[in-house]
Amino acid sequence: MYTSKEKLEQAKEIFRKQGGILRTSEAIRHGIHPRTLYFMRDHNYLDVLARGTYRLAELEPVDYRDIVTVASKVKTGVICLISALSYHEITTQIPHEIYMAISRKMSYPRLEYPPIRFFKFSEKSFKAGVEIHKISGIDVRIYSPEKTVVDCFRYRNMLGLDVALEALKSWRKKKNAKIDKLMEYARICRIYNVIKPYVEATL
Repeated sequence: MYTSKEKLEQAKEIFRKQGGILRTSEAIRHGIHPRTLYFMRDHNYLDVLARGTYRLAELEPVDYRDIVTVASKVKTGVICLISALSYHEITTQIPHEIYMAISRKMSYPRLEYPPIRFFKFSEKSFKAGVEIHKISGIDVRIYSPEKTVVDCFRYRNMLGLDVALEALKSWRKKKNAKIDKLMEYARICRIYNVIKPYVEATL
């Protein structure tokens, strides 16, 4: 299989313009011939993130590969709960799927890979505490440490209270922990009275 240098450069430029990551169907829709795409894959011009999902290999090494893949496909979603705890390094939990918050107004996105669990948040809760982190050239929306801790207490019956407490204690050890922000998000998420005693116990 061979592809011309011109077509190869054109395909690379298409990938760059799309943030460096494309699915097979998207690449073809943007004008990359399947033969060129598979040539790039087979000759290490592309990294395979998942079946049918490719990333331009010339970009800097991928960090948090699954998070980047999901964030590039669900641009309005926000990385939350265990995935956000892991990113902020305030948990010993190892996420086996990506946890992502979406607005209640959104329909559930369909992704074959990586494994992902969606959570529908109210508009106020969904918009509160969102940070933008640049990971491998991709803008990734992730909840702040404070908002993430609050969300873990909201979902304590599903995640386990021990997970929420560990996150709270790990977060409190950080120099930039903002208690006022934590309590502000607790009010927004209507769990102020639930989380208050645990916060006071860490003071």
